[in-house]
Amino acid sequence: MAMETETMPVHLKALAAFLICQHSDQLRSITLSPDPKFHYPLYIDFAELMDDDPSLAHLVFSKPTDYLRFFDDAAIWAHKIVFDKLKLCEKGMEKKFIHVRINISGSPLECPETFPSIGRVRVKHHGVLLTLKGTVIRSGATKMYEGERTYMCRKCKHTFPVYPELETRNSIVLPSHCPSQRSKPCEGTNFQYIENTIICHDYQEIKIQESTQVLGVGVIPRSILVILKDDLVDIIKAGDDVIVTGILTAKWSPDLKDVRCDLDPVLIANHVRRANELKSEIDIPDDVVVQFKQFWSEFKDTPLKGRNAILRGICPQVFGLFTVKLAVALTLIGGVQHVDASGTKVRGESHLLLVGDPGTGKSQFLKFAAKLSNRSVITTGLGSTSAGLTVTAVKDGGEWMLEAGALVLADGGLCCIDEFDSMREHDRATIHEAMEQQTISVAKAGLVTTLSTKTIVFGATNPKGHYDPDQPLSVNTTLSGPLLSRFDIVLVLLDTKNPEWDAVVSSHILAEVEPGEGKQGELLTNIWPLAMLRRYIQFVKGYFKPVLTKEAERVISSYYQLQRRSATQNAARTTVRMLESLIRLAQAHARLMFRNEVTRLDAITAILCVESSMTTSAIVDSVGNALHSNFMENPDLEYARQERLILQKLRSIEEFPDMISTQEL
Repeated sequence: MAMETETMPVHLKALAAFLICQHSDQLRSITLSPDPKFHYPLYIDFAELMDDDPSLAHLVFSKPTDYLRFFDDAAIWAHKIVFDKLKLCEKGMEKKFIHVRINISGSPLECPETFPSIGRVRVKHHGVLLTLKGTVIRSGATKMYEGERTYMCRKCKHTFPVYPELETRNSIVLPSHCPSQRSKPCEGTNFQYIENTIICHDYQEIKIQESTQVLGVGVIPRSILVILKDDLVDIIKAGDDVIVTGILTAKWSPDLKDVRCDLDPVLIANHVRRANELKSEIDIPDDVVVQFKQFWSEFKDTPLKGRNAILRGICPQVFGLFTVKLAVALTLIGGVQHVDASGTKVRGESHLLLVGDPGTGKSQFLKFAAKLSNRSVITTGLGSTSAGLTVTAVKDGGEWMLEAGALVLADGGLCCIDEFDSMREHDRATIHEAMEQQTISVAKAGLVTTLSTKTIVFGATNPKGHYDPDQPLSVNTTLSGPLLSRFDIVLVLLDTKNPEWDAVVSSHILAEVEPGEGKQGELLTNIWPLAMLRRYIQFVKGYFKPVLTKEAERVISSYYQLQRRSATQNAARTTVRMLESLIRLAQAHARLMFRNEVTRLDAITAILCVESSMTTSAIVDSVGNALHSNFMENPDLEYARQERLILQKLRSIEEFPDMISTQEL
């Protein structure tokens, strides 16, 4: 569409001049692109526009419906100027569709007034440039709709575009008189449609929901419909965290007989930014990092005592259960993801399952673990929505859409699943892929896609009836062997009779009920507070990428070979996954110990965790019931004893005596 300079709006030249001055590289790249019918994005920063022309930036904010359209026209005009310069020396093609995408990051528009939570969107936000953050809970199919057509005034022959409006169900509303801006108004009222001037756009509807992590107890998370057009279509999937900038408008609800027709709020997106990499961010000041380093310098000679000081802060209301608290810490910290030369990924996230009698504290650990993670979803095996744990296809307004389940919504964080054995049938069929490959492949109702489930799974379940130690775990629960093999650690908490343990636990519970002197201002050498634990877990996950030492590799390799020799033919299938679990747990323990290399101590601790799991044949007989495990007064001395036991068992492997001297044993 040719544009004449004299018919341009007042600010069109200023917008085009800004694009040519600040974004000539993007314009040049668009000009050299081969496809002339493609919709090209041109990204600008609102803060940059404010520095260049504050009054123009204010008009873009306050009247985005008009000025974003002007910006697109200005981008086409600026592109033509660049094209005229390039066609003499380089091969370029003239483009028809360029859309200016405005990123408000780092600008004054990040204030609560223009960047509210979804639940605080009000009528006052209508018609301004608004930014919302949320999780995609539904994504619809891509459709095509008419976005523009051109008419001509029969009286003065002036041509002008007409745009459909959502408020009127995308119907075309012609102006009351000719919109030509001549010195002598035309005021014609008879218009003719010009053939072959309809411009169609790609169109997709998604629904985003505000994060439950920022809401108070009892607050229902709100959601809003978002419309994506052109280059924004199909760039995000269900489960993604997104920051959307756009124009808040309204959409008529379906017209039903004897039902009041309401306007539903909808955000027409201009800029979409995936915020998946920001899901787990926690602010960690430098002085807190210094505290961590000072803490470990104090326990340089007794590192396991320092580790136990950290573990005591996990679910402190539950007495003892050292093995469970260690397993929770290692699961939340996780190992390092490995990608081989062919691109095959081996997950770094660990999974934990607690199988136990009622009243053994399983749900307490689930809720506390959710508090430790910056992004978490707590649900039951049946699922809190129709999507269950994975994903499902739902029909909304006559259209099929994908609805994300708990595992997809927890992508990049933690998914706590109580009553794990009560999963829906379609969840049982897909959860294997979700836990191991960390993706969910969907082919439902004509919707074919792959969703990310890079999630830590922390499950809890009760045994089926009375737990029989002589039977395998798959018999005592309703979970299959292949599904159990996905868990790095499976701990069985049996409420057996133990008078000494009952006396200690009852004393602890009674002491908790009594009014105490308060424990404010405690040092890190005592019980760590929740906020400090969250920061520590996040810091060691991001800062340390532990590498196995040769000594640790040989310990893990020897233990793996010993398990293969002692395992039955059916159990041998799961020991390859057990080897991967050992590596992840050893790396997690190295991170917990504030180190960047995996030592023999980390490898043996990982072995002890796996030995506590009832899914493998135990080699060390001194592990005991995980429910009755307690914190030792001298953990370093206790570890030395357990290390001797394990190394004696590993002496049967031919390669192992070269590394360990007889004196050590």
